[in-house]
Parts: sequence; C-alpha cells; structure tokens
Amino acid sequence: MTTEQSAKIIWDYMLVNQKPEKADAIFILCSHDTRVAERGAELFKQGYAEWVIVSGGSGKLTKDIFDKPEAEIFKETLVKGGVPESKIIVESKATNTGENVRYVYDLLKSLNKDFHSFILVQKPYMERRTFATFRKLWPDGSTIFSVTSPQLSYEKYMNDSVIDKDFVISVMVGDLQRIREYPKLGFQIKQVIPENVWRAFENLVQAGYTEHLLKQN
Repeated sequence: MTTEQSAKIIWDYMLVNQKPEKADAIFILCSHDTRVAERGAELFKQGYAEWVIVSGGSGKLTKDIFDKPEAEIFKETLVKGGVPESKIIVESKATNTGENVRYVYDLLKSLNKDFHSFILVQKPYMERRTFATFRKLWPDGSTIFSVTSPQLSYEKYMNDSVIDKDFVISVMVGDLQRIREYPKLGFQIKQVIPENVWRAFENLVQAGYTEHLLKQN
C-alpha cells in the first residue's frame, strides 16, 4: 500500500458523509482553512439555519498566518459570503475541540440562546473526530448534531490547501490515533476503526508521519 493509498483510506474514513438537516445554528470550527467558513456561508444562504457560530482563537498554525483570532477571520469570510453580521455569534478563545464545546455552550447560555440542534462545519478530514467529540462532551445529551465540510475530493483539497500536504497527512494520522485513544479518556464516543484503516495508519507511521501522534508517557 503506497503512502497516497494509505492517506486516501484514512481520508475516506474520516468523512462521516451526513446530509445536513435544518438546525438552530451552523457551528463552524475555525482553523487555518477559510474554505470551512465558505461552506458555512453556503449552508446559511441555503436556509439551513438562522444563526452562524464561529469558534476559534489563535492556534499553533494560525498565529503565524493570521493577525487576529481565527473566529474573527472566519467572521470576515462569512460576511463576504453574504451572511449578515447580526446573525454571527463569535467565540474567539478556544484552542481545541473540547474548548469549542465548553466555551460556546457557556456563551450561548449567557446570550440566552436556547439552541438544540447544530450543523457542525469542519475540515473534511476532521469530520469524524469533531462529531465524536461533540456527541460526548456537549452538556445537553438531547442536542442534535450533524457534521459537514467543504465538498472537495481528497485530490482537490490537497492540491489547493494553504498547508503542506505532508502536514495534513500527519494531522490525519494523529487524529485517527485519537479516535482510538480518546474514548478511554472520556473525550469522545467510541467508534469502530476498520482493519484496513488501521493498517493504513500503521503504514503512514512507518513512513514517518508521526509529528502529530500523542506523546508517550
């Protein structure tokens, strides 16, 4: 199995392939990739929700790319994409998915926003982990979540990414390891990882894609 074949297998596994349903809000998880915000604007204009939430501070990557928090950059992208500023809720401190959950939940409470359904919008290769984290950590267990991402193929995404392809593959490898390990720590719901997907993980680790693996104690 080649590196490219292994990466594509993991990419396909990470896609949850859920069809968005109308919700109380579109919840965008910020990062370096503003195409995620463009996808959120697209959903808003198609009438999937009346509100859009952007959550993200300054991460390891974006502190060298953006001159302000990720959420502010994504908000600008949304407004350019036709979303009224009055319909955007901004949370600009979260630095990981757990904080996205906690900070936005608290912010919505403070704003008296009683939302019970969300369309989560994330990068394609982080759909599965995002859904698993929200399903586990969101305080209200009755809340309905679906997850989507920019509608791009593996090839299109990798070719057009502002981040190096090898870096993206390393992140996918690290995320797959977390899908296996984080349920033990109470961070995500447990999910089945097919044998061929784990074999692809092992191939990529052997090939040196280890930058984002969990640190060993």
